[in-house]
Amino acid sequence: MSQNYESNTLKSSTVEHDVIMRGRKLLDITGVKQVESFDNEEFLLETVMGFLSIRGQNLQMKNLDVEKGIVSIKGKVFDLVYVDEQNGEKAKGFFSKIFR
Repeated sequence: MSQNYESNTLKSSTVEHDVIMRGRKLLDITGVKQVESFDNEEFLLETVMGFLSIRGQNLQMKNLDVEKGIVSIKGKVFDLVYVDEQNGEKAKGFFSKIFR
């Protein structure tokens, strides 16, 4: 029985990261650590799986639950891009553009 208890404890302590898009107009994202920046054309979110950039038109934050790590965004979505350290130069250029 102790094995089942331990595996259940491990599952509940890991944070899942999901991106659910509905009709290219609504995004529900889980596993969000924090919202780095946002405006009506771009959101930059820190997730448990890296930084996620969302670009589009008329983007608005529909819902934010900091405790649960859930963000909902509405608007016309053009692209979703994960910015990882593996893409060294691309990430550097991306962050330098954001933090000018």
